[in-house]
Amino acid sequence: MHKSILAAVSTVALFFSSPVAAQDKSDWPGSMTIGTASQGGTYFIYGTGLAGLITETLGINASAEVTGGPVQNATLIETGDHLMGLVTMGPAYQAWTGASELAPGVEHKKLRALFPMYQTPFQVVALKSSGTNTVADLDGKRVSVGPAGGTAATYWPRFFEAAGVAPNVSFSGANDATGQVKDGLIDAFAFAAGVPISAFAQIAAENPVNIFGFTADEQKKILEAMPELAAFQVPGGLYQGFPDPQGTVSLWNFAVANAEMPESLAYEITKLVMESNDRMIQIHATAAETIAQNIEKNTFLPFHPGAGRYFEEKGITIPAELKGE
Repeated sequence: MHKSILAAVSTVALFFSSPVAAQDKSDWPGSMTIGTASQGGTYFIYGTGLAGLITETLGINASAEVTGGPVQNATLIETGDHLMGLVTMGPAYQAWTGASELAPGVEHKKLRALFPMYQTPFQVVALKSSGTNTVADLDGKRVSVGPAGGTAATYWPRFFEAAGVAPNVSFSGANDATGQVKDGLIDAFAFAAGVPISAFAQIAAENPVNIFGFTADEQKKILEAMPELAAFQVPGGLYQGFPDPQGTVSLWNFAVANAEMPESLAYEITKLVMESNDRMIQIHATAAETIAQNIEKNTFLPFHPGAGRYFEEKGITIPAELKGE
């Protein structure tokens, strides 16, 4: 009798809850694309895993797309070509203020923050045989800075200027760039991605390499010139043959959406990610930083109302100036 009552209650609850759930999802798209970056980089791994988690849990067909990275992702979201994408906050700020290299003069006011991801540090890899051990050694060398429009391609030329070096810069995806390093077509690959960077880990496992960041003096010059960056210590032991931590600089990453994403969808995606940290860490170790407390790392981009509703339900106050519409 007791089991029958429970079954009846469950049936009634399902009867009343199903129309609400259907109504909540009535304005959801049948599919959505998440802009990531090049294969071999952290964005592609993180975004592909996130898309799979959304598809599995929320019943919407989400897919990750290879792109040029944050600069391009911001514009793809602004134009509505992508509903969601991954960005570092430096390129996002430039897009927001109309200073994007891809769409100069266009203020990307449809961008809305969903949740914090992790920090992106900047590192360089080169074969030991090249004799390239420091940023100063890159002067006059052939250096890939990742795909055009990506975070690395945006910031490394500025770093070179701050450090007083003038490499011969080229652009390519992470896997292509490490292949070019191995084949001697370029001298070094200067990149930016959540650590460990899979392309760096692979080349370090197969070849004697140097992996390095910035000296303390270089860090100081860069942070004075670019206050959106932060000092960062890359933990030791992430790459074969590199047991000691290395100093560099980093940018925070956020998942962002078009302002027209349905509020209930933004809420459910944010809730899913924030409450599935174990699953996210299985996708990539950097997701250890994908936690609600890190929303404070966003100081300028309005949160999507759906994301804001989730965080405030959890007792985290969104500053008035960051409450999006």
